[in-house]
Amino acid sequence: MAPAAPIELPSPPPVTDRIALGALTSVFPPELVDRVIEETGRAEQRRRLLPARVVVYWVLALALYGHAAYEEVLRCLVEGLGWAVRARRGRRSWPYWHVPGASALAEARTRLGAEPLKVLFAQAARPLATQTTQGSCYRDWRLMILDGTCLDVPDTPENAAAFRRPGSSRGEGKGAFPQVRVVGLVEAGTHAIVDAAQGPYSTGEQTLARQLAHKGGRLGSGVLLLADRLFVGAELWQQMAATGADLVWRVKCASKTAPKLPVDQVLADGSWLSRLYAGTDRRKRHPIIVRVVEYTLADPGRRTSVDRYRLVTTILDPTLAPAHELAALYTQRWEVETTLGELKTTQRGSKQVLRSRTPELVAQEVWAHLLVHYALRAVMHTAALAEDLDPDRLSFIRSLRVVRRQVIARPAFSP
Repeated sequence: MAPAAPIELPSPPPVTDRIALGALTSVFPPELVDRVIEETGRAEQRRRLLPARVVVYWVLALALYGHAAYEEVLRCLVEGLGWAVRARRGRRSWPYWHVPGASALAEARTRLGAEPLKVLFAQAARPLATQTTQGSCYRDWRLMILDGTCLDVPDTPENAAAFRRPGSSRGEGKGAFPQVRVVGLVEAGTHAIVDAAQGPYSTGEQTLARQLAHKGGRLGSGVLLLADRLFVGAELWQQMAATGADLVWRVKCASKTAPKLPVDQVLADGSWLSRLYAGTDRRKRHPIIVRVVEYTLADPGRRTSVDRYRLVTTILDPTLAPAHELAALYTQRWEVETTLGELKTTQRGSKQVLRSRTPELVAQEVWAHLLVHYALRAVMHTAALAEDLDPDRLSFIRSLRVVRRQVIARPAFSP
């Protein structure tokens, strides 16, 4: 009998196709990353040592390992693929691959740019809370919080010109580093940042927040948005309310810059109907009808024993949201400080400056940090649901350590 023809086995996939971020790959699957790369026109024309998908995952890993050098972070991504080395069949055949040098990695970051990370965040970052998520809703509303922060960027001529420096807190001139300003929309129940805008330090929070009031965004009917007093302004208020979301914002009280809120009608719960005007509406022809809730907090341990607070809301009917409930609800706004602290200090590193030396790469790095934070919060929310816990009860820093270990220990899938 003639010998049987040899069966040609399909070539195993390249090692780069197996690079992933452990548990975070479930939040940003390769199919989604490839689609975003194609949409933004960053797909490679030929097979490179660093395909665009690998560069995206590597840039996310840079945010996960903020203190490590370029090559070391990439080694973390391929550490779990040690099994591939034993299957090596020659320098030019599968699965030969080596970690490129720092200059090649820097060129890959520049080639990728910020747009794919921005689009990936827009497509992947969505509200996580379900009906069983504790602390995510008030009556029939999903709770969202609006707030902003600033991040230090390297002191290069390009960054200084693009982002500007803050003034020194001691009145000694300019700050040491330029800063990028980030305004985010945070889901109260999960602490996930589901939408964000970034810009130079010279751009105010109100200006950046207007970018979040876009069609098809995360704001809409059934959302109750909490915000601090620095966001109150007629133009931003109208833009946010036009999305269909209801607003509960704090306003300044008992100061020279506090808005005047005349008592037009006192309601049954002690709140009253009033009017806001835009600064440009000098003749008071276009009033914005709001409901005002005023209350005091008594705490003998504070510097002042009694503090007065004032809220304005689009919910004009007190039976839908009584004044005392809104006063208690507003305390959840302070939870956003924890979220921004996770992003700014725990994840990035205490007193750390971003590593990017050009404005385009600064934007890329900020989007990467936002994506990693969202993925961590998504993993934490899944774990909380499995144990029927409030996501607030889980430790962010412990979750961060677990995910960092998973990236090293596990490849994308089993060989």
